[in-house]
Amino acid sequence: MSDELVLYEVKDKTAVITLNRPNKLNALSPELGEDLRAAFQRFQAGDERVAVLTGAGDRAFSAGADLKAETPVDIWRFTPGLGVDVDKPVIAAVNGWCIGGAAVLVAYCDLCVATETARFSYPEAKVGISGGLISSIAARIPHKVAMEFILLCEDLTAERAYQVGFVNKVVPQAELMEQAMDYARRLESYAPMVLSMLKRFVGDVVAKGPSEHAGIARRQTEALRDSFDFTEGRNAFVEKRAPNFEGR
Repeated sequence: MSDELVLYEVKDKTAVITLNRPNKLNALSPELGEDLRAAFQRFQAGDERVAVLTGAGDRAFSAGADLKAETPVDIWRFTPGLGVDVDKPVIAAVNGWCIGGAAVLVAYCDLCVATETARFSYPEAKVGISGGLISSIAARIPHKVAMEFILLCEDLTAERAYQVGFVNKVVPQAELMEQAMDYARRLESYAPMVLSMLKRFVGDVVAKGPSEHAGIARRQTEALRDSFDFTEGRNAFVEKRAPNFEGR
């Protein structure tokens, strides 16, 4: 197994992105988060039309934020459609436990295939920490079920997640990637501009909470800060000359 924290494999027109800390149940450390952010940026900029997001090993898709990390992890930074601008379809392939911030990642995916033993958990009210992003789940599954999940911290089994619409398909472990890739192959053959437009339109329809709006604003302001034009404007001010902006 590679020692890379996030694996990126291209299969035809699909990117398979794998969280790769199986010995830590694929916990989301700051380092893994930055690698995942880079993977989604690569996907958005590349020729791949679909992404499948999964976790290494059979025990967990991800145990969520790594609470043992020296610095807190910012889930919003590597969430597709929030910290990273992704308008191509993303499919979650969930194997085993999906906890905390990992459930947020799945919520932001467009489709989800889960194994029969997959289990979704959001224990942050018990832990005493939350970034608030999980509130978006109330726009994706029935309200009372969402509140049961995030306030009472009651787990969702794969079957329950399927019943309430959080999961599209529940399959045996051995069929997980086969079924996820079946979705991907179908999407590969469809008009990519139509898929991207519809995904953007759906993103506008689905309600967003305060943490989501804050994350989107941070992404956009950081893009300006990191741009050529920001550096050019600052240098021009120091050098007392007219800036030559390039729109990048």
